Amino acid sequence: MFGVREIDPNQLEALKANGSLQLIDVRTEAEFAQAKIEGSTHIPLHMLPLKVQDLQKSEPIVFYCRSGARSAQACAWLMSQGVSNVYNLSGGIMNWARSGKALAA
Repeated sequence: MFGVREIDPNQLEALKANGSLQLIDVRTEAEFAQAKIEGSTHIPLHMLPLKVQDLQKSEPIVFYCRSGARSAQACAWLMSQGVSNVYNLSGGIMNWARSGKALAA
């Protein structure tokens, strides 16, 4: 999606190691119950406008979904609200799992 910054699983690990970031899973409740990335918060995409006040906009915000499409939409929407410190996990949780990174159940 145009203008959305993407990061790969290794870049996400580096951000996580630096400490301050928010990792937001925008998948459905059923998807989130199957597996998630450790340290993530679940906010389904359709709930994001109602939960935007809960985000710490001073910290990097990384969104992910199954493949990266819904999370790119979340990034684009948040950017349209004036928040610029947002990133999309390229390829979503599927890419995360393919890279050999651990998933939490």
